[in-house]
Amino acid sequence: MLVSGPSIVQSATAVGQANQVNRPEPAGKADKPNGPSFAERVGNAVNQVADQQSQAAQAAKDFEVGKTNDIAAVMVEQQVASLGFQLTLNVRNKALNAYRDIMNMPV
Repeated sequence: MLVSGPSIVQSATAVGQANQVNRPEPAGKADKPNGPSFAERVGNAVNQVADQQSQAAQAAKDFEVGKTNDIAAVMVEQQVASLGFQLTLNVRNKALNAYRDIMNMPV
């Protein structure tokens, strides 16, 4: 069986072009993501909760010494601080459970 010369060249060219198309580019260095890192976000969230708790404590002190007589505002501040703390505690517990699950996985 004889195959003509141009058809072999055309077939080889087509295969070469197909290989070039399917070949992935080499992986380069990943760009640094925009925005704060995970640690910065967690730190900011903890600082916000601490600020809410100190604001609630200050509002309670102000009510005790008579600087304000708005008990509703004091109670709202207390509830905001309490909810923030509960959320932080639940996130910590979930992260700790995830860490334990990963550490207990068989290798």
